[in-house]
Amino acid sequence: MDKVKILVTDDDRDIVRAIAKLLELEGFEAVKAYDGLEALEALNEHDDIKLVIIDIMMPKLDGLSAIMKIRENRNIPVLLLSAKSEDSDKVLGLSIGADDYITKPYSPSELVARVKAIIRRYTRLGSESANKTETITIGGLVYNTREKTLTVDGEPVKLTAKELSIMELFMKNPGQIFSAEQIYTRVWNSDAFAVDNTVMVHIRHLREKIEINPREPKYIKVVWGIGYKLEKNH
Repeated sequence: MDKVKILVTDDDRDIVRAIAKLLELEGFEAVKAYDGLEALEALNEHDDIKLVIIDIMMPKLDGLSAIMKIRENRNIPVLLLSAKSEDSDKVLGLSIGADDYITKPYSPSELVARVKAIIRRYTRLGSESANKTETITIGGLVYNTREKTLTVDGEPVKLTAKELSIMELFMKNPGQIFSAEQIYTRVWNSDAFAVDNTVMVHIRHLREKIEINPREPKYIKVVWGIGYKLEKNH
């Protein structure tokens, strides 16, 4: 069986070398890049990369700019590396398409756990039987559970891997209220970490993509003090 290929991008070569070695010990294959431009080139050369690990602060093209470029035509999961002083960049990274982030310095076990959780979710998204086609329709939303696609009023919507997972959770459970902790645990497949900020940013980004007026949402509603739900009556 081919190894899962992961792109590791940081301008600090020691960090790239250390992460690559850690991933290889866990049975992954690491592709190395040292700035955002090299990361984009690597993605063009290796169309079987399953995860991008990328630093925020890099020369030539920083991590956030690289993520925006990646999101123009790919839904590949992205794990953002950041320093503790870059909190606002973390939120921005999530809002433009990163699926998760980890703060330097991090423990090797935490990094491996995050990587495995993301890969697990990404693999599961595409693992349903090709013979099974099912669509869920709620108002103007139509979700295809086999193809993992969403349309709003007939128009296809591009979602990141995490946004797609949240939307699938909502579409399969219309009207059910999920706390931020429940959403995080189900979608990120790990214990709650930076829950409120992370989930809030993803919900906001989803609303911007599916709602006519994100400030007065028709579909994704906040149940104050409890969590979020997808309105089932339209």
